[in-house]
Parts: sequence; C-alpha cells; structure tokens
Amino acid sequence: MSKILIAYSSFGGNTERLAKAVKEGVESSGCTPIFKRASEVRELDFKEADGIIAGSPTYFGNMTAELKEMFDRFVSLRRQGGMEGKIGAAFATSGHPSGGKETTMMAIIQAFLIYGMIVVGDPISAGGHYGVACSGSPSQKDLDDARKLGIRVAELAKKLC
Repeated sequence: MSKILIAYSSFGGNTERLAKAVKEGVESSGCTPIFKRASEVRELDFKEADGIIAGSPTYFGNMTAELKEMFDRFVSLRRQGGMEGKIGAAFATSGHPSGGKETTMMAIIQAFLIYGMIVVGDPISAGGHYGVACSGSPSQKDLDDARKLGIRVAELAKKLC
C-alpha cells in the first residue's frame, strides 16, 4: 500500500485545514497518509513515503522557515538518490489574494525537483495549476480541491511506486 506524507506548516490554522482535506483525499484512494507538521517529520517518513504533499502559509512570498528546514534536514537523502522518482505536490495559503501563494508553491516545487522527485500540480477539475491555494480561511471549494489533490497524488503513487 502506498504511503503519502502530508507535511505542513500552519500558524493560523488555514493551512492545517487544507492539509486535513488533502489527507482525506489520500485516505479515500486507499493509501496510507503520514500526516505531520513539518517540524515533526522524521527521515524515515521521507524514506517510506511514495509521495509528499507539502503545504505552507506564505511568508514574504515563500514557504515558512519550518517547512524549508524540513527540506534542508533531509538533504542527505538527495545525495543518496533516496527521493528520486517519488511524487511531490504543493499547497499554500495567504492572507491576501495577491499574497504570494504561487511563489510559495514554486519554492516547494523547486525543493521537490532538487530532490529528484516527479512534481504534479492540482488536477484540472481543481484548477489545474501549481497546486491548491486559498486566501484566508479555506472555502468548501478550496477544501474539495485539496481532497482532489490528495486523490491525484495517491492514485499516481499507486501507479508509479
């Protein structure tokens, strides 16, 4: 059974709400979610995961230091090729419509690419862009789109891993 790590940083609760919806999507596909705040993720979580869906609130147009530190902490896995070929996807929140969600997701995607992972965006039915994002508190549509992202990554992991 494929395992999908949902790693997130959240201070106001909005990103955590999206992360929980992503988790629901992963579970509905029959995969096992590993659901953790970025600071709680361990190397074994990275190694065992067939896919990683990472989310962050936008801080100065970028991911939080907590999420960036998670990627930095496991850089040895990159050198070992331990992440190559796994699925990666991103989600983000901000307090303003032009608050930098896309640049935040691109920073997360960049980390996945450097790890040698296969990056996917959200499905066309959820918008078909860099990942799932919202401003402020997630709407029902935002939560539905987050579930779709979880499903997409889980289904791809089952096919590829």
